[in-house]
Amino acid sequence: MIDDAPILFFDSGVGGLSVVGPTLALLPHARIVYAADSAGFPYGTKSEAEIAARVPALLGRLVERYRPRLVVIACNTASTIALPAVRAALDVPVVGTVPAIKPAAAMSATRVIGVLGTEATVRQPYVDDLAARFASDCRVLRHGSAALVEIAEAALAGEPPSLDRIGTELQGLFAQNGGDRIDVIVNACTHFPLLEDDMIVVAPPGVRFVDGGPGIARRIAHLTEGQAWPATPRPGTLVFTRADDRTRAIAATLATRGFPLLETL
Repeated sequence: MIDDAPILFFDSGVGGLSVVGPTLALLPHARIVYAADSAGFPYGTKSEAEIAARVPALLGRLVERYRPRLVVIACNTASTIALPAVRAALDVPVVGTVPAIKPAAAMSATRVIGVLGTEATVRQPYVDDLAARFASDCRVLRHGSAALVEIAEAALAGEPPSLDRIGTELQGLFAQNGGDRIDVIVNACTHFPLLEDDMIVVAPPGVRFVDGGPGIARRIAHLTEGQAWPATPRPGTLVFTRADDRTRAIAATLATRGFPLLETL
């Protein structure tokens, strides 16, 4: 394994940056290729069939081009739908992203937790299984929000997040029967931790948020343990599947955050 072989992160948009951050905290010299499927964004409103067909094909092309040591599907929706097919198609290790229901249940005192994700993620049987296995004594309330994904994308393109809009989306959980007892919310979309500071402002006092980013980072560190890395940090590469005004604005922001190299697939 050459020491500059990258870790490839993949998402429909910029949400996977919430996983890149904890990863670089553990592996500061890792070279990162971050691929956003801007041509397919957003995934949360697409059908399972569309995602199952699109994601393995795109990742196959990305792996062929960048020869990563590891692939991270930094997207809950893509992971819950396409992870088995991707692992079957690729000859490199693949790490997926799943809702952090287990740690949320461990944290909850009221035994009522919220799962905030995309519409596609919250309806998956995989979420049912996680709730049954790790939160069987909890009431698990769910809400799918396409708006929060868009708000997070727009924020990196230079549009300040609207606290009113974020609060309205959180009410999709709190307004449900028993929602007033929620004390932990699972950010089950990698976009949502990018808005966590704003969510804390508009959520009821004492509500905590948890996401899978730190756990995924630890898994990446474990799988790459003992491998060689560059002697010094390397600039990251940002890849879009479509270039437009939005992606160019996002690229300008990310160029100041460690991703000065921009390419199109």
